[in-house]
Amino acid sequence: MTISTLTLNDGNEVPWIAFGTGSAHRLQDVQNPVENAIANGFTHLDGAQMYENEESLGMAIMASGIPRSALFVTTKLGRLQPDQTAKTALQVSLKKLGLEYVDLYLVHTPGSHAGRLKEVWKMMEECKRERLAKSIGVSNFDVTHLQEILEGAEFPPSVNQVEIHPYVWKSLQPVIALHKEHGIITSSHGGLTPLFRAPGGPLDPVIEEIRARLESTRGRPVSTGQVLIKWLQQHGILVVTTSSKADRMREYLDTAKVPDLTAEEIESIEIAGAQYYYKFLVLSE
Repeated sequence: MTISTLTLNDGNEVPWIAFGTGSAHRLQDVQNPVENAIANGFTHLDGAQMYENEESLGMAIMASGIPRSALFVTTKLGRLQPDQTAKTALQVSLKKLGLEYVDLYLVHTPGSHAGRLKEVWKMMEECKRERLAKSIGVSNFDVTHLQEILEGAEFPPSVNQVEIHPYVWKSLQPVIALHKEHGIITSSHGGLTPLFRAPGGPLDPVIEEIRARLESTRGRPVSTGQVLIKWLQQHGILVVTTSSKADRMREYLDTAKVPDLTAEEIESIEIAGAQYYYKFLVLSE
C-alpha cells in the first residue's frame, strides 16, 4: 500500500499517517509493535526522547530490513539537561536510533523551555542546516509560543503536533489559522479521544450515523475510529495514532480507502464536538 504524503513548507514530503511510540508504549520496549507496524504498512514512525524507548525503536527499524530512504522517522526534543542543546540532544537520539538523521525533529513541549524558546529554536535550525534533521517543527505549541519563535526565524516550523479531535476543534481555530498563515502542517495526537477517553458524549450518535452511511456506500466494514481519522485526513491533518494490535494498525491505514465524508457530515461532527469540551493532555505553560 502506498501512503499518500503532505508537502511541508520546506518542500519535504511527510506520510499523512504515523505510528506513534508514546501513549501505552511510553517507557516500554517498542521493538515488537514497531516491527508489526512496519510489516503492516506504516512508513512514518513517531518517537520522542521523552518516551525513553528510542533504542528499541532503532532496533525495530534495523530489524525491518526496510531501506532508510523508505521510512520517515520523527523524534522530539525533551527537557534539556545542563550544558545540553537541542543539537547535542539530537545527536544522543541519533546514536540510540542507529540513524544518521531524522526526517522530522520537534520541540516536544514549550513548557520544558520556558524563557528559552527562541534560543532553542535557533539550535533546531542548526540541526536542519547540518542535515541532522531534514525538517523541524514543534508540538503542543499555542499561538503565543508559535509567535515567539516565528519572529526572526530562519526556518518556520514545518509541523505543530497537538491534541486534535472534535471536542477541542473549536478551541484550536486560532492556532490552526496561524498554521495556515505560515504553511505549518497541523499534526494530531489523541485523535480518537472521543471514542476511548470520552465516550458517551454528543459526538457518539453522529459518528455512528456517518459510519453506517460510509459502510453502506463502501460495501465493506467501516469503524467509528475510521470516521474520526477520515475527518482529520480531510482537514489535511497529519495523523499520529498507535495500537498494539495488527488488525487495528491495518484498519487505520485502510482509512485512506474509506469514502470521503460529505461537507454536511463534516459540519455535523464539528457542531456536535462544539457542544462539549474535553482535553486529555493538559500541559504546564
